[in-house]
Amino acid sequence: MKILVTGATGNIGRKVVDHLLTMGATDVRVLTNDPRRAALPDRVEVISGYLRRLDSLPIAFEGVDRMYLAPTPDTVTEVLTLARTAGVQRVVDLSGEPESWWGSVTEAVETSGLEWTHLWPGDFMENARIWAKQIRDTGAVREPYPSTASAPIAMDDIAEVAATALLEDEHAGKSYGLAGPEILTRTELVRQLGVALGRDIPFIPVSRDEAVQAFRSEMGDTASWYVDNVLGGMVENTLAPTGSVPEIIGRPATTFARWAADHVGDFAEAATQ
Repeated sequence: MKILVTGATGNIGRKVVDHLLTMGATDVRVLTNDPRRAALPDRVEVISGYLRRLDSLPIAFEGVDRMYLAPTPDTVTEVLTLARTAGVQRVVDLSGEPESWWGSVTEAVETSGLEWTHLWPGDFMENARIWAKQIRDTGAVREPYPSTASAPIAMDDIAEVAATALLEDEHAGKSYGLAGPEILTRTELVRQLGVALGRDIPFIPVSRDEAVQAFRSEMGDTASWYVDNVLGGMVENTLAPTGSVPEIIGRPATTFARWAADHVGDFAEAATQ
């Protein structure tokens, strides 16, 4: 069984590759726009390409049975048509509920004629990295919604779920909402990050416009979108722990405290200022 991992340079796709190999997959092909940056193992077949470069895909899909689909809503319909034509049978996609931002990926997959498994993650623990510059520059985190809560999930957990779904037939035709093991407010996330870094990090509530300004140097023009759609979206929609991660991979989902302790290096410069 040949498995294709698209977006193999990405944060989740790269981890999917590692989990597939750990689980014993022996015929893994990866699609990446930057093979050198991906630092891929010698045991995988590397194809240079990108889901938005449709002419790079036929050779990538040749002989593939199953694939992990990174989300590219603008080309997903064409990508899936090429995959089906090439003989791909099943897709495990990273997407979202039909009414969500990534719902168009879900809809395209379900109408493609391929077998599918949907992975619908909530807030990523890795999003905490956007605080590093604020902490470095000011020693604090400034956001508008201190009591807003989520059940953040580690990208590595998502990748392990994806690899499991690719290898095991029982997950075909299922949609999995993926969340971490506990609901945490924004202030609690900052507190736990401070514990891992060995320092107190104040959470300073600010207005929406002040938050956009605080994130602009790190996120550029996407700062407004992030504050309005990601942070603002959490105000009305708190995704609670779903239990899917331990059910699928057979171990507890990673806690934010564990993630923070494992990623102190991501914030090391901030912690020493």
